[in-house]
Amino acid sequence: MDETTPPGHFNPLQSFGRDVKRVRLGRKLTQQHLGDAAGYSYAYVSMVESGKVKASEKFAKGCDLAFGTNGLFAGMLQRIDEGDHPSWFVPYLNLERKASRILAYSTNLVTGIVQTEDYARTVFQVSNPRASAEGIEDKVSARLRRREVFEGDTPPFLWVILHEACLRTVVGGAKIMAGQLDYLLAVAATPQVELQIMPFAAGFPATSTMPFTVLRFPDSPTVLYTETRVGGRMHDSAQTVEAALDDYDLLRAHALAPDQSLALIKNLLKEYRA
Repeated sequence: MDETTPPGHFNPLQSFGRDVKRVRLGRKLTQQHLGDAAGYSYAYVSMVESGKVKASEKFAKGCDLAFGTNGLFAGMLQRIDEGDHPSWFVPYLNLERKASRILAYSTNLVTGIVQTEDYARTVFQVSNPRASAEGIEDKVSARLRRREVFEGDTPPFLWVILHEACLRTVVGGAKIMAGQLDYLLAVAATPQVELQIMPFAAGFPATSTMPFTVLRFPDSPTVLYTETRVGGRMHDSAQTVEAALDDYDLLRAHALAPDQSLALIKNLLKEYRA
């Protein structure tokens, strides 16, 4: 348990690691034995058991094979990913991990997958005023784990369009906003991300006034995800998805070009830092 963890409280990664260690010792296996069985080093096993890293799906399945636990640890790992998300968001989350292209449009808050830790924490604190500090931190960790899709061998291409309101709506104060805008600049510099800003000067949006995301797959139909105050919904009808793609094309056409978008973010960043 690290120094920031309250006594008696274990975050999901620490709980997973403790269970791995408990079963490993019960089977009289060393960390090296488990590492060999799962295809990892003993150092990796040690980091998982101490909760310092999130176990990979391959490692969890390797534990089940070595321990004879019939999918127990693979299931625990899946629940870590899903447990801190609303149930209605889980279907989207599962598809996001498989998407080859993610087209996101946001109207008032920065899109979740590119939120900073401090920005996300503030959003969760405001939207979950009765949640415990530990509960908020679990939600923040779950949101940050969504970035792991970009660490695989075939990361998706992410195209983000943010309305200017997302950049000017102050979430948590100037320091947090400066950190968020700085992170957007860093993300936009990567080859897998394209970022555009829909400026106030463009007037009333040419299309949807609600945020939405389109997920495209190499071998599966395209899916549209929309979200309201009461939950999210997946849409896969060809007509609905085609309309959403048309909307996204219009948004791209009316938004600032990528280089102009970055210039606007840099100007706003100076304002927040001042």
